[in-house]
Amino acid sequence: MGSRAIEIANLDVEKLIEILNSALAEEWLAYYQYWIGARLMEGPMRSEVEPELLLHADQELNHAVLVVGRIIQLGGTPVIDPKDWLKHAGCAYEAPSDPYIEEILKQNLNGERCAISRYQQIAEMTNGKDYATYQMAVTILNEELEHEEDIEAWLKDIERLRDDIRKLRL
Repeated sequence: MGSRAIEIANLDVEKLIEILNSALAEEWLAYYQYWIGARLMEGPMRSEVEPELLLHADQELNHAVLVVGRIIQLGGTPVIDPKDWLKHAGCAYEAPSDPYIEEILKQNLNGERCAISRYQQIAEMTNGKDYATYQMAVTILNEELEHEEDIEAWLKDIERLRDDIRKLRL
């Protein structure tokens, strides 16, 4: 961030960099959670959901690219060692130990809701103070909201499928 930008920002840039590093760690964990979950997933609708989860993974990776760029622009250093991701992340990584599609989706939904909170925090912190970070946060927030909506719809579809199978048994 240039000296004039820092002067007019009226916010704690070091604290912002710390929060952005948390978001960065969370994006890397979200990327892997989506990617590995999509690869291991079993159950109904897997063939329809898998490519979408891989797309979500790519979008999480793109979020990491944006966050890294902003950290560097602000004069900070991004988290550089993957072993530190869990230390910095405020969102949990849930290993897909149960590959059933519904469990994978629930884990990803938890991650999306945490990401929504993170980018809402960043947007509120920077609104009217650091427009570049604010715009980045809102852009990412909108994608995270879309991810949440997608996952909720798939979970609803699985529940409807389950209900239809129950009706057929009667």
